[in-house]
Amino acid sequence: MKLVPYDQTALTQIHKWKNPESSFLSRSLEMIGKPLNSAGEVVLSTPVVGNAIQSAVQGLVGVCNDAALWSVRSESIFDEFRKDGFEHIYSYGDIETLRLEDIDKTVGWLAAKYKGLALAEGAGTGALGIAGIAIDIPSLITLNLRAIGEYATYYGFDINRQEERLFAFNILGFSSASSTMAKNVAMAQLVKISQQVAKKVVWEELEKQVFVKIIKQIASSLGIRITKAKLAQIIPVAGAAVGGGYNAWFTSNVCEAAYNLYRERFLAMKYDPSIISQNVKPAETFFAEGAEVVID
Repeated sequence: MKLVPYDQTALTQIHKWKNPESSFLSRSLEMIGKPLNSAGEVVLSTPVVGNAIQSAVQGLVGVCNDAALWSVRSESIFDEFRKDGFEHIYSYGDIETLRLEDIDKTVGWLAAKYKGLALAEGAGTGALGIAGIAIDIPSLITLNLRAIGEYATYYGFDINRQEERLFAFNILGFSSASSTMAKNVAMAQLVKISQQVAKKVVWEELEKQVFVKIIKQIASSLGIRITKAKLAQIIPVAGAAVGGGYNAWFTSNVCEAAYNLYRERFLAMKYDPSIISQNVKPAETFFAEGAEVVID
């Protein structure tokens, strides 16, 4: 299997991103985050914050279960490819005929667009203080699911398929993780789905109640993590800055993850499934904990 130079360089960068070396800075940030996380637990136990996070999680479950809220208009992206000179692009399958370099050019500054939108949305709801969290978190997740959906479509993956929706939700879980352990769990689940799809394993639809249970688990985890990170919004003066700043940071993480992971999957689809980094052991289940659902 011989990759063209552009693809080989891209793959090297992707695998480096997936398997970062532990640095003094990363270790320091994780240590700093521990006391902040403990403080967040205390504030979360108060009735006002508890009600806010419950509302936020309920909103997240609704967003995650309603694909219409975050799906993208694939035809507009196919049309964008045609405007860039690739007149034969009318379906997801047609995208596989393109070079990675060509797709990357069409994707352009997609991340910048979504970071700008996240900054504006977070600043607006952040100014409302704790009351804005129940509005802000579902809005932030909707925005980021749309960003993931666009990246997926550009690289030839139909976000409306169940396996792609699970992949998208785990990108959110990975991007919101504050600890190395949580990131490793999310990455293992992402690798599991990536390898299955790349190997063209027949995907059997999960039962609706099981799928909903997985989504609720992811939504609950996201709601708690993001609420802890945004608790500084209870200070009116700092609310807008923290709300907008966190949203932009989170969206930047999501876009970086989507960009790297879908490019790797595109190369696996174009060349061979073995392209997907072997340094990350795939998860055995789609649940973060336990072994209740296993798909071979």
